[in-house]
Amino acid sequence: MNASEITRLQTYLRTKFGADGLEVRGRPNKDDSAEVYLDDEFIAVVFKDDEDGDVSYDFNMAILEIDLPEQPDA
Repeated sequence: MNASEITRLQTYLRTKFGADGLEVRGRPNKDDSAEVYLDDEFIAVVFKDDEDGDVSYDFNMAILEIDLPEQPDA
């Protein structure tokens, strides 16, 4: 992804999630994706899909069970 796309994605994601600490960074040796950080913590990868001239972006975030808060006893 070029710098303009990264800036546009970052602006969109910051607005959508209400998170000024969100940053989209290019990936070394990759031009089809970028990394997403929240307050310097890696949280996701955004992949660019440019099939038949229709461009879309896939936000891929893995959430580990150990990162989830404990469920209170009912």
